[in-house]
Amino acid sequence: MKPNIFFTADHHFGHANIIKFSERPFESPEHMNEELIKRWNEKIKENDIVYHLGDVSLGKPDFTKEVLDQLNGKIHLIKGNHEYSALRVPGRFEWIKDYDEIYIEDEEAKTGKQKITLLHYSMRTWNGSHRGTWQLYGHSHGTLPDDEMSLSLDVGVDCHNFYPISYEEVKELMKKKRWEPPFAPRN
Repeated sequence: MKPNIFFTADHHFGHANIIKFSERPFESPEHMNEELIKRWNEKIKENDIVYHLGDVSLGKPDFTKEVLDQLNGKIHLIKGNHEYSALRVPGRFEWIKDYDEIYIEDEEAKTGKQKITLLHYSMRTWNGSHRGTWQLYGHSHGTLPDDEMSLSLDVGVDCHNFYPISYEEVKELMKKKRWEPPFAPRN
């Protein structure tokens, strides 16, 4: 069975102030951590692939390891600006990078593969943006207005009811965009 692919960002496990800063609907950091772990594991199974686009945890390394050990999936980490503890548990990640460009097999994509640029931060333009490459990001906690003319998307938990978002869900959101290739022939 082919693993599912998911994207997410900005869990901020162990960060009490994120509840206030991002107006998260949790009573305490413990409640937030518990609910984020539960929602992660509701969607992600053991062999699913997860691209986490940064800011996993603000807790200490031991706490972060304890949380990561409870999460399903094969996690790939794109570093955010709050990765001190996650970087001290490198064995939990398939890899850790600053940036990546991935290809997802998709028979509906023009070449049979969808190219996706992964970075913690939103970009206005990126490699292949004029050719239909998507850009997924976190960091902004839903504070940036979505640009319907751009194939970029905030995959942070604050934007998706505190769940990771699947490739198929991302694809459906991208289909709703009004982006057009800038060099396409005009009728």
